[in-house]
Amino acid sequence: MTDQHPSTPDHAAPATDQAADQNAPQTPAPPPRTRRAGDSRPSRSRPGTTRCPSPPTRAPSRSTRPPPTSSSPLSRRPPAFALSDLGPIYTRLTNPTNDIVEQRIAALEGGVGALLTSSGQAATTLALVTLGGAGDNIVASPSLYGGTTNLLTHTLPRLGIEARFVADPGDPGDPAAWSALADERTIAFFGETIPNPRGDVLDIEAIAAAAHELGIPLVVDNTVASPFLTRPFEWGADIVVASATKFLGGHGSSVAGVIVDSGNFDFAAQPERFPAFNTPDESYNGLVYARDLGIGSPLGANLAFILKARAEGQRDLGFSLAPHSAFLIAQGIETLSLRMERHVDNALAVATWLEGRDDVASVRYSGLASSPYYELHRKYCPRGAGSILTFDLPGGREAGGGLHRRPGPVLQPGEHRGRALAGGPPGHHHALPARRRRLGGGRDQRRNRAPERGDRAHRRHPGRPRAGS
Repeated sequence: MTDQHPSTPDHAAPATDQAADQNAPQTPAPPPRTRRAGDSRPSRSRPGTTRCPSPPTRAPSRSTRPPPTSSSPLSRRPPAFALSDLGPIYTRLTNPTNDIVEQRIAALEGGVGALLTSSGQAATTLALVTLGGAGDNIVASPSLYGGTTNLLTHTLPRLGIEARFVADPGDPGDPAAWSALADERTIAFFGETIPNPRGDVLDIEAIAAAAHELGIPLVVDNTVASPFLTRPFEWGADIVVASATKFLGGHGSSVAGVIVDSGNFDFAAQPERFPAFNTPDESYNGLVYARDLGIGSPLGANLAFILKARAEGQRDLGFSLAPHSAFLIAQGIETLSLRMERHVDNALAVATWLEGRDDVASVRYSGLASSPYYELHRKYCPRGAGSILTFDLPGGREAGGGLHRRPGPVLQPGEHRGRALAGGPPGHHHALPARRRRLGGGRDQRRNRAPERGDRAHRRHPGRPRAGS
């Protein structure tokens, strides 16, 4: 409502201005314009000029927005900041675009909630540091993505979190080997559904049973399989992490990661092992995650882990994903099933072709009937064994180097898009010098890189003029 005189409508001019306009002298119109010689334009007459009436005056307007009610977003902000309401808080923690994509990924995996992060490495790091801290340890499969191995071997120990790898790399699926490494400070068992690059399928059900017997959650990296090929929660896993850059996104257009919570692990049942879930968080006015956000909470689902990762870890460590990147991941998810079908069909065809060649020493792909992991693949990933395979050539590194110099697949490790990719593990940038020597690589093995200025791909086309010439 505006403040103005009740007898003067807001669209009417004051009477004094109207009278002034009526008494104002009229300015005579100028004479018509005279056409000059050679001017072919038609003659025009300038219309008469009169004084325009004064614009209507208005009183300054005031907002007519009603005060916040119990259902207004303004009234939800303080409860949201206190985690008593799951409404929007702050873009680093919650964003409408990210929220939609998180819900879709959670539905694909069969979880109760998800959290997008800035990369797959961020997702793995945030998931593990949410579970524990200095003095704790993780039991992990020895068959992992190289970046994860570096994280567990070098970075997390600087934060006081120890990684204990199952000793026998040939049988990481033996539950007894995992249980033997655990103690009262073990906060997670960690593995990959289809490890990159070995492809030795993790026996999720057996490892999950061993973990739960000790009161420990199983965290699984589902990047290579994606929820189209397997859903780890259906086999007992508690938390899923993934690099959404690879198959969920599928187009190399953005870097992203995701954490998904099954909602099945009861952190309140293990208060000594998980004190951060069972003691008050003073930054949220004494909130106890396992009690207030876990099983039996008013939220209707066990969201203790995923909300702690979001409200505490994401808040303080800032592994946030830009909303536009989330939008790009959403575009990829829409074609996930079609792309994964083609990926596994092509990988199986290539693996079968390689296995039949005399100049190939061995092929590692669990989709082959000759693979020792074939039955695990049929159990956990009946739709296919993923698109990553490795093979050995007689002659070792020299033979592999010759393959890289041949025209053919695109040499770009780390991107899983709709194209053939060939990467040499000995020269991969995740392999440290000692590990390269064990794999057969040397210091002279350079990283694959994109063409730079001066390379043939960037030379000026001989038939095309230079810019500005």
